[in-house]
Amino acid sequence: MTAYTGTRIVDFSQGMVGPMAAMLLGDFAAEIVKVEPRSGDRLQTHPGYQAWNRNKHVVTLDLETPDGMAAARTLIAGADVALFDFGPTRMKALGLDAEALNAAHPTLIHAWMPPYGTTGRWSDLPGHHSLLAALTAMPFRQGAWGDTPVHMVLPIAHSSQAVLGATAIGAALFERSKSGVGQAVTVSGLHGSAECAPPMRFELIEPLPRGIPPGSNPRYRLYKCADGEWFFLGTLFTNFYRKAFEALELGDLFEVLEQDMLGAREMLIGIFETRPREEWLELLKAHDVPCGPVRRGDAWLGGAVVAEARMRLAFDHPTLGEVAMPAPPARLSATPARVTGLPKPMSTPPSWPAKTVGSERPASHAAPLAGIKVLNLGTVIAGAYAGTILANLGAEVIKIEGPEADPFRSDGSQFLVYNRGVRGLGLDLKQPAARDVFLDMVRSADVVIDNYRLGVRNRLGIGYATLKAINPRIISCSINAYGDTGPWAALPGFDPLMQSEGGMMAAQGGDDDPILYSIAVNDIATAAVVSASVVAALNAREATGEGQEIVSSLLAQSLLYQLGEMVDYAGRPPNDKGGRDCLGLRALYRYYPCADGWIALACDSEAEAAAVGLVLGVELGASPLTATRDGELAVRIEMALAPRARDETIDALLAAGAVTTPVRRFDEVLQDPWLWENGHMAPWVHPRLGPAVSARTYADFSRTPGGFTLPTPDLGEHTREVLTQCGVSEDRIAKLLSTGAAFEPLKG
Repeated sequence: MTAYTGTRIVDFSQGMVGPMAAMLLGDFAAEIVKVEPRSGDRLQTHPGYQAWNRNKHVVTLDLETPDGMAAARTLIAGADVALFDFGPTRMKALGLDAEALNAAHPTLIHAWMPPYGTTGRWSDLPGHHSLLAALTAMPFRQGAWGDTPVHMVLPIAHSSQAVLGATAIGAALFERSKSGVGQAVTVSGLHGSAECAPPMRFELIEPLPRGIPPGSNPRYRLYKCADGEWFFLGTLFTNFYRKAFEALELGDLFEVLEQDMLGAREMLIGIFETRPREEWLELLKAHDVPCGPVRRGDAWLGGAVVAEARMRLAFDHPTLGEVAMPAPPARLSATPARVTGLPKPMSTPPSWPAKTVGSERPASHAAPLAGIKVLNLGTVIAGAYAGTILANLGAEVIKIEGPEADPFRSDGSQFLVYNRGVRGLGLDLKQPAARDVFLDMVRSADVVIDNYRLGVRNRLGIGYATLKAINPRIISCSINAYGDTGPWAALPGFDPLMQSEGGMMAAQGGDDDPILYSIAVNDIATAAVVSASVVAALNAREATGEGQEIVSSLLAQSLLYQLGEMVDYAGRPPNDKGGRDCLGLRALYRYYPCADGWIALACDSEAEAAAVGLVLGVELGASPLTATRDGELAVRIEMALAPRARDETIDALLAAGAVTTPVRRFDEVLQDPWLWENGHMAPWVHPRLGPAVSARTYADFSRTPGGFTLPTPDLGEHTREVLTQCGVSEDRIAKLLSTGAAFEPLKG
């Protein structure tokens, strides 16, 4: 028995996003039939196809024919979930839209994952990560040496959309277990972009400046060594930064250079250039300083760290030979994920009996996770942000901080966005009285989340065994850096260390220097995966009545968010490579400057290429689709676009049949009617910091909408309120406050 045993999914999606969402459900034993056209999945030759479609049966149906559509509708009638990734026009034309299918099948979860939005100008374009990123300003948020957009070789927003899709489908199934009624669930590309690169602007907070490729902060930066090799220094927090200075025998300079970022950066650059990388890593790690070498992704999947964490799987393919891929990204103790094999073709669809409507129950209109209580001990991004995503789905989330506070806490826009929608409880778990209160709260809670270093939970007396003894239904999710097995498990870790060791920085840098992703890829990935895993455990609990422990790690997400790039077999095609201020992959898949802004091209066919040549008056030459990103064709296109107005040129290119969008800067995003029409952002007000704009939601539900109901809490803001609601007496609250075991904001 696993989380989605007995759940039947018919997956009509192609490429990466929809199949990966279904994969995450199939890893927990959902029965999945993938429907492909006669020509096959559009990414059937991509190495990632083998992972995105593992555990699935694949059947061929032509939805443009009556027989094919009839077979598809029979499958849908027997399914719990029907998953689509078509644009809005094709959805409606095929009669597979939610309104039509939910009317015919009241228990169906209709899951729609369109590549961009659900309506308006750009929503029917073919899916390309580079265009989704361009429309939401992601290329101008990546660190760069020049004032240019940067093409990201990793499809980060697509990965987030996939994980959010699995989370939302799971949440809808959980809600259906209560109400007996299905609904429409929509997780668009804009939801994926909002999760991984949240739109954020606070009227009274100055936006952070754009970073540079190695990292601007000396304590959190790439450094080159005497042997030409690079490593990342991950000393985000002051205690680790101080240890680095002590390791370098510069402790007497720490107080001065802590305040002098430029001086510290130049000094450290000079120091690290004097010795080989391995010498520096050995010295720093001996002093408990988080750091990691820059390596390639294939070395990561095949290396000792991933092997010790038991995160590599291998299967035999009839023509490809051994196919290696990452394991599922979270371990559930009672209902573990399993990968039984690669995608399996089937000649005819299975004969699923049609679903019948069960006994009539009043349909809920509360959010999918309404009534679920989460105690969140998580900090920084990965742990804290997981609580925010669950709160957006309707859970009651209580952020618990000690007197030292979340080390990421500030009045900066990132902290405010990653901690929205929760209440704040000040509780010093190092004090027995506070720990006793926390354990009392566990009795009525559903979920506990933490991202402590390995062993800290048990030292505090709140390990899973303790929680389970108090509440057998509790779901405890613990996050760490390198997993919980092997010699690396106890090491401290931060997002960029996984970028560095896991191959992300090398891939983005290509043949040039490695590049730090400005998006905290592994942190936002972990937040999303924790949310999906908690929802899976909640579904499992509905069947078993028991809670369980979930373990995940930044390491696991460094594999998941490179899943297509990590699949390995003999003779696989090479992965895409970036470069210094990378503008794209090829001449016709690239960003270009116009007279008044930037334009994105994404041409996959000869017809689309011909449209570009016709509108711009450019000679395409032989094989334009494979022309290099900085070669002769790219130069001709750049020269043709340079004097032209961006928006007029886009209109002409679209009319001719090319695939293109603007590359927006963030200020332009805030004014974009299409993004507002599609609900990408919403205004809200922080009671102390004033008006703000950030993501509206991470999924849309037709019957049980979620969303944010609370602003970001100040430290201990709701301590008295939360303790009172948890049944703590006034006398006990007063004693907790007087001893510092609990605390609340100072008056005035």
